[in-house]
Amino acid sequence: MKREEQEARDFYCMGKALDFAAYAATQDEVPVGAVLVDRDYKIIAGAGNDCIHAHDPTGHAEIHTLRAAAEKLGNYRLPETTMYVTLEPCPMCAAAMIQARVERIVFGAIDPKGGALQSLYTIGSDGKLNHRFAIAGGVRAEECATLLKDFFRRRRKKG
Repeated sequence: MKREEQEARDFYCMGKALDFAAYAATQDEVPVGAVLVDRDYKIIAGAGNDCIHAHDPTGHAEIHTLRAAAEKLGNYRLPETTMYVTLEPCPMCAAAMIQARVERIVFGAIDPKGGALQSLYTIGSDGKLNHRFAIAGGVRAEECATLLKDFFRRRRKKG
């Protein structure tokens, strides 16, 4: 695939993840969204964060998306898929994507306090685990970061 075509697909799919993140924000959840696509870039599943309302520390967008995709496909392995997520995944989510055998991870904003793909750790690309995935960061990063910054600014104002 040509670079321009890949960039266009990444831009589009990250937009879908941003839609899930924006919805999560309307539910007073941290606005992180994710979508998983197949090799033809058809969306298999998508979700936003739901930790607060579900009282679930594993309620991250990536985890919800992996669970929904595995259920839909009838398999806990999700090879030949790409995960788009608006924020660099945490260690839990990165490990889950290793277990699912996701082929590629594309994220928007970096997470300097908890990022597990490049900021604090290099899970999935360091060769220390039994699966590797390709990583592309910074896709629509400013939009992804602004959504998070605005959410936390509003939250601080509320008190």
